[in-house]
Amino acid sequence: MSVRELRLVVTAEDYEEALRFYRDVLGLPEREAYSSPDGRVTILEAGRATLEIADPNQAEFIDRVEVGRRVAGHIRVAFEVDDSTEATARLAGAGATVVAPPTRTPWNSLNSRLEGPAGLQLTLFEELGDVT
Repeated sequence: MSVRELRLVVTAEDYEEALRFYRDVLGLPEREAYSSPDGRVTILEAGRATLEIADPNQAEFIDRVEVGRRVAGHIRVAFEVDDSTEATARLAGAGATVVAPPTRTPWNSLNSRLEGPAGLQLTLFEELGDVT
């Protein structure tokens, strides 16, 4: 068996706001969209997908590094961006709540934490290169 795609499915009470934020502001390209009398769904491209599994101690450590305290639930969505400072400001201007501004991590990335539409906690991360 071979897995060909990871798809995170989010049910958004405010579908239009979530679509505007993730497609139009964050810039995730629309792959497909379907509408019927039963409802609507839009599939957005998010680059390469990975599934990161952390034990509770590591999750607490990541929160402490990025935010200063434990704040995430059991699911957090991380997006690699070219400029986390600019992306954080853009998403905040579009309605996201900044939980923590861009912070340099021990693994040499610049990470911010936000609360986005549809109840998603987001990490924006910018890889800064090899740790020296």
